[in-house]
Amino acid sequence: MAGDVSSIPELDQRKYDADEQVKIICLGDSAVGKSKLMERFLMDEYRPQQLSTYALTLYKHTATVGNKTVAVDFWDTAGQERFQNMHPSYYHKAHACIMVFDVQRKITYKNLANWYKELREYRPEIPCCVVANKIDADLKVTQRSFNFGKKQGLPFYFVSAADGTNVVKMFREMIKRAVDYKQNPSDFMDEVMQELENFDLEKKEDNSDADEDGLKVESPELD
Repeated sequence: MAGDVSSIPELDQRKYDADEQVKIICLGDSAVGKSKLMERFLMDEYRPQQLSTYALTLYKHTATVGNKTVAVDFWDTAGQERFQNMHPSYYHKAHACIMVFDVQRKITYKNLANWYKELREYRPEIPCCVVANKIDADLKVTQRSFNFGKKQGLPFYFVSAADGTNVVKMFREMIKRAVDYKQNPSDFMDEVMQELENFDLEKKEDNSDADEDGLKVESPELD
């Protein structure tokens, strides 16, 4: 993803600050069916914008959440996942993440841990789900336990891009969670700043209590 992404109107991420705009990213190994899931969900709206210079495909969707109309941009990896990591701008301002693996290829499930680790480095708090795709190939897989999602406390969906099982349900729920997150962001840095403010407040209160007890609070000497 060389170059300045903000120079392309579709990639100017300042638009995601607006209330009616959300960004949802897709993660997972190559050929797990991320773009096929998009195609199945969007149907007539399926018009991928392939920005090959940036190894990125954008899909636009208009959703209704509650009584509000929301413009959703889905970001898909378009091949850069082959390098096992993504450009930081891919994660920038994302409001939710859909992580996909292929139930027929064990390595794609194992690699979820790597994708999740990288996601949390850039977006520590956004909603995320785990999607087991291609269940139509063998429905018995739905009886197996895939514990990665459970361990991380993430919603888990068995889906099929081929026959549509759970696809619309998964996307609608993730759009709603993205909108909810945007309205009530619990971003990591916000929490850190709040902790620091609380700590400072407690320190002042401690000093004030000590003064009331007739004790002089001495500042630590600096060497």
